[in-house]
Amino acid sequence: MAVVRPFDKLPALNSAVLLLVGSDEGLQRKLAEAMLREKKSFKISIHLTTSLPLPAERDHLRPRIDLIVFMIDIKSKYSLKNVEASLAHVDANFFLGKVCFLVTGVGRVNYCSVEMNAIWKLGEMYCSPVLFCELELEGIRNATAQRLLRMLQICAGHVPGISALSFGTLMRNSTDD
Repeated sequence: MAVVRPFDKLPALNSAVLLLVGSDEGLQRKLAEAMLREKKSFKISIHLTTSLPLPAERDHLRPRIDLIVFMIDIKSKYSLKNVEASLAHVDANFFLGKVCFLVTGVGRVNYCSVEMNAIWKLGEMYCSPVLFCELELEGIRNATAQRLLRMLQICAGHVPGISALSFGTLMRNSTDD
């Protein structure tokens, strides 16, 4: 089982690949379906997994991954531990703008079992943006899908003049304000 590396394969023309990592497969599917329904100018592939490492690659069939989204359910400590364990299987170069943390369940703060400081520290430690949403609500799920599609488009190199690294830096700096 190998470490996931960002630049070991050539990009495919006018397409992008997203990897969703999280313990709630139902929410992953809902988000993926919302992203696929959105209008876009490029072809996307979305892969879902509950944790890393990914199974061993056979014959180099796995595509290049342009963006990894780690989903953390604020109501589940297991979700945070799962993401923390998965991070060890990601090459450090991915943290140059090709990773983000998506915190779900923020509409139900009363049921929160994950410390917000732990999530902020995770974002700081891995130099990656932290997004908050409530995927149970269709409107917010669609808005999150649009935002992730834009990030994916940038990470795949389809937006002239903006690199994943500069975009990731802008995202991190906006949370400091």
